[in-house]
Amino acid sequence: MLKNFVAATAAMVAIAGFAGVAHAGKDLDTIKARGSVLCGVSTGLAGFSMADSQGKWTGLDVDVCKAVAAALFGDSGKVKYVPLSAQQRFTALQSGEVDLLSRNTTWTLTRDTSLGLNFTGVVYYDGQGFMVAKKLGVKSARELNGATVCVQPGTTTELNLADYFRANKMTFKPVVIERLEEVEQAFFSGRCDVYTTDASGLAATRATKTSAPDDYLILPEIISKEPLGPAVRHGDDQWADLVRWTLYAMVEAEEYGVTSKNVEEMKSSANPVIKRLLGVTPGMGKMLGVDEDWIVKIVKQVGNYGEAFERNVGKATPLKLERGLNALWTQGGLQYAPPIR
Repeated sequence: MLKNFVAATAAMVAIAGFAGVAHAGKDLDTIKARGSVLCGVSTGLAGFSMADSQGKWTGLDVDVCKAVAAALFGDSGKVKYVPLSAQQRFTALQSGEVDLLSRNTTWTLTRDTSLGLNFTGVVYYDGQGFMVAKKLGVKSARELNGATVCVQPGTTTELNLADYFRANKMTFKPVVIERLEEVEQAFFSGRCDVYTTDASGLAATRATKTSAPDDYLILPEIISKEPLGPAVRHGDDQWADLVRWTLYAMVEAEEYGVTSKNVEEMKSSANPVIKRLLGVTPGMGKMLGVDEDWIVKIVKQVGNYGEAFERNVGKATPLKLERGLNALWTQGGLQYAPPIR
């Protein structure tokens, strides 16, 4: 009996030891050896991923890439951005052209299973809407029967559009254009009556792509659920874990009041949750295979989720987006991080 007990105890210790340490998979090994993250982003969507004239990328999706690099390398600058169209994005991730897709991409069952992807969380809870010129005199999507509609191919937007018009017994003429910039130009030039995409994308386009934003109206109807988030390839759970928990760390930091300005002083907090978050109580970093102060590096270099939201798309930006569904769960929103413990 004693012999069996000793053997069982040894096995349990071995299992516990294995579970407590992250073992890098093939993707994570490749990224570490390269020394940077290849991050797939949009070709230019204000507030989410946009390059300026100097080639500097900013946006909420970009901040996810930066945060992952901060967690892994201790340096948010160790990212190479790869702009991808809606039709290019999944092939680029599947083929290894990018390590991480952080590009206003909707998490759906089909994408999560048949494309060989793992979605790692929701950066922005969105929904599809419609934008029209005010001179059209339309106040509701129910008045769009017979309209020409600009839409990008290879998107959930295209499918939702067809479903909505069919369900409401209306007809429409699609104007399908792949490149975002060309879709926007077609709409503003009057080639189509309506532009449809995620409501956040409509706000970005109206705020930054016309000199007369007040001439355009985003209709009140939201016709779909669009949980937008980062995705990685199947096959490397450790890499997926790191991306997933980086996003959760940003949300949890906001929940506990840890910001880029106070993160150092918060290390002296008596709150055991904050101690674990900031690596004062060690263990969380080891489980992910990164330094114990990984969250300190994320928050100091990129900010918590609320800081990233307000800096990129919040009320003080041209997009002027409310937190809405993207508020913390404690404030009536959907942003909720599993415990980091």
